[in-house]
Amino acid sequence: MISRLRTILLALAALSCLCNLAVAQKHKPAAPPAVALSMTLEVDATEAPRHIVHARMVIPATPGDFVLYYPKWIPGTHEPSGPLVDTAGIFFTAGGKALLWHRDTIDMYAYHVEVPAGASQIEARMDAMSPVDSAGEQHSTAWASAQLAALEWNTVLLYPKGWTADQIQVQASLRLPAGWKYATALPVASDDNAGTLRFEKTTLTTLVDSPVLTGAHMKKLPLQTGQSPAHELDIAADSEAALAVNKFEQQCFENLVAEAGALFGSHHYRDYHFLLSLSDHVMHDGLEHHESNDSSSAEHFLIDADLWRTDAALLPHEFTHSWNGKYRRPADLTTADFQAPMQDDLLWVYEGMTEYLGLVLTARSGMWPASEWREEIARLALHYTYQSGRRWRSVEDTATSAQTLYFASTAFADWRRWVDYYDESALIWLEADVIIRQQSGGEKSLDDFTRLFHGGGVTPPMVKTYTFDDVVNALNEVQPYDWRGFLNQRFRGVGQPPPLAGIENGGWHVVYTDKPSEITHAHEQVDKEIELTASLGLTVSQDGNVVDVVEGGLAARAGVGPGMHIVAVNGRRFSTELLVSDLVEGRSTKEPLQLIVENAEFFRTVSFDYHDGPRYPHLERDGSKPDLLGEIVKARASTPPEQEGESEKE
Repeated sequence: MISRLRTILLALAALSCLCNLAVAQKHKPAAPPAVALSMTLEVDATEAPRHIVHARMVIPATPGDFVLYYPKWIPGTHEPSGPLVDTAGIFFTAGGKALLWHRDTIDMYAYHVEVPAGASQIEARMDAMSPVDSAGEQHSTAWASAQLAALEWNTVLLYPKGWTADQIQVQASLRLPAGWKYATALPVASDDNAGTLRFEKTTLTTLVDSPVLTGAHMKKLPLQTGQSPAHELDIAADSEAALAVNKFEQQCFENLVAEAGALFGSHHYRDYHFLLSLSDHVMHDGLEHHESNDSSSAEHFLIDADLWRTDAALLPHEFTHSWNGKYRRPADLTTADFQAPMQDDLLWVYEGMTEYLGLVLTARSGMWPASEWREEIARLALHYTYQSGRRWRSVEDTATSAQTLYFASTAFADWRRWVDYYDESALIWLEADVIIRQQSGGEKSLDDFTRLFHGGGVTPPMVKTYTFDDVVNALNEVQPYDWRGFLNQRFRGVGQPPPLAGIENGGWHVVYTDKPSEITHAHEQVDKEIELTASLGLTVSQDGNVVDVVEGGLAARAGVGPGMHIVAVNGRRFSTELLVSDLVEGRSTKEPLQLIVENAEFFRTVSFDYHDGPRYPHLERDGSKPDLLGEIVKARASTPPEQEGESEKE
């Protein structure tokens, strides 16, 4: 009996050791091969205006079943987003002879190539297409227009299985359309001045981390001239007129570099390039890199006041990622190659804190005056005050589920939730900033956390991973507090109160009026929809389509849902102006608001006994408390830009 029990206990102990070893091995990289592999990549982008580029690779290979990967999990996208569906013209040869190949039946991103005996290398050819809708309009994920292209190297390459991205050396070259200029953080070995660039040999990791912006119309604007390291704003646009940067905007960009330096206290790049595409025909988004960011906005971003207001935070957000996301990165988001799945649960730090710091830098640099920063905070407060999905889904779950949520429909986004680890996290990190300021008597702030956590001295591009415990410990080092409980409750809890504590404890509170702020008005103009969340509980486009509803709100209870179409308001043809004016009028007339709603060819009249008018959020000063929000957005290293540029945009 004793002997059998001892045997069982020893077996259990051994099993426990194996389990602990498995956990310890989870984040441990595989032992690297002794010798690095070197390949060449030649990209011909001369047909980029036709939305297609051509790639040729020469890759060392071994005879037999040789596996090549198309990059699947791209850093910064948080999902298996490698645009495999937009590749074609794939051929493999060895010694000039075509090779048989087949796609893996399980992993669509893997190609099995039959390499003959005696062959030591193969040639691979592949085309990559910028998506275009069948009607000829650019697709939502397009990266090329007739006048510019933003080339992410992962879209045009294959690499061999069995090597980490750091172990593969790539000799890359790029041929540009005639007359097009370029900008990139990737060091250039030679430029023949005829459109062919040869880059310095680098690792696959660095190559994928170094996009190239090219276009017929380009402006390069050095920032903080004479300071080290060098920073540059590189703009490619669909027209020469769209490149106009006025004095106000230039000073804002200069201030952004200075304010980020003051915030983080160090940098982790050799030099930095803001790569900005301005076009109405490419995807409007941003992707972070160590030494650059690939960002895009509307063609008239620098000219139109509303576009500036709605997108001003884009470059501050992506710049912040050089520290938070590229240098410091969650361990589960740090993989050895581009095929291993990434785990997104800590995106509320990676993206959420970046969203908050990016908004702060937008104000400190002068891109927004403090008043517009507060109005943006009020917009976020509105959304999460009324969002129904918070009743069942935590912020952390929106992060864990990021790979399924990024391209989810806007329909029922209120109930499903979207990638809320951006905006709700921003409000939570605002609260954390206020707590640090209060607990320390104004001696400390989240700025101190950023210098401690994301600083670490001046280094070249590198990755320093972290875990949840590392975040807790660093916060406690700055200011002792129950940070573990705070973070667990705010990010992992379900059914939490609206995240307004940072606003309220920071000396302000949310109020509602029937007049939109300039930020809200700008979003309504740019997005071509009106926000009636706090009144009727719906968002509706300018052409009457119901974009979404608040589950449990007035519209939902009346049977209105996403995808329906509002035909008329109180007997007159629908317009957003009419809907808003009748909401205002209903406060005095006390008459019900009646909408005729079409639902897939069926019509019905919906009546709302509602008389409080439209309700738009604003922040109002609470004089009984210190103005900590005002302290948060004070410039640290620059002066506010002259405001005459604002009138130029108007």
